[in-house]
Amino acid sequence: MDASLTVALGLGFLLGLRHATEADHVAAMSTFVSRERGLLRSCLRGTFWGIGHTAALLIAGVVIIAFRVRIPPEVDRVVETCIALVLIVLGGHVVLRAVGTLSVHRHVHVHGGAPHSHFHVHMGDRDSHDHVHPLAGARQPLLMGVLHGLGGGGALVLVVMAAMPSPAAAFLYLLVFGAGSTAGMLVLTGLMGIPFRLLKDRSRHATTVLQIVVGAVSMLIGALMLTGSGGA
Repeated sequence: MDASLTVALGLGFLLGLRHATEADHVAAMSTFVSRERGLLRSCLRGTFWGIGHTAALLIAGVVIIAFRVRIPPEVDRVVETCIALVLIVLGGHVVLRAVGTLSVHRHVHVHGGAPHSHFHVHMGDRDSHDHVHPLAGARQPLLMGVLHGLGGGGALVLVVMAAMPSPAAAFLYLLVFGAGSTAGMLVLTGLMGIPFRLLKDRSRHATTVLQIVVGAVSMLIGALMLTGSGGA
């Protein structure tokens, strides 16, 4: 293999790692990870995202290279809008799901001979099913990866085609770039899953608060993208 191509592929892998850390990618995957209680399942969500993302890039490459189709910028804008709306929906779902575990009741007791009443907030029961089912919950991160791959994927393919010496080299670059983004997201979702795993049996209140924060941030990033202030 030519030395310059080897360097380009190495750079592509590193760029893929960096690509996984973009704000909308992190926001989307954090909403999925917030539902998990195990690190393995969190990492699997990131892996499925990477598979979908890489598949979308390769499909875009086939369409552009084989059929000489140029994807118009309007398509990218539509995809970005869809991503923003999905982030808002995902974030809202996480917030509603977290708030739904809260229950408020009034507790009456006697203190110093006088009755007192206080309001208490309790967490609802959580599912304690801890068996790992690798394909359970795979569809959502997989589809989100496809959506992220389509957003800007056409532009990336055009840049790669201009820089690579042949279509085969361009496909190889896209594959390595996808592998880098998959590896980056796998590590990232594993790191995001650590606080949820640590809080699993220690503080349901803290877990709920963290989920609400994750959902709110996802909604905020989606709203910023809709207004043109967010990144792709």
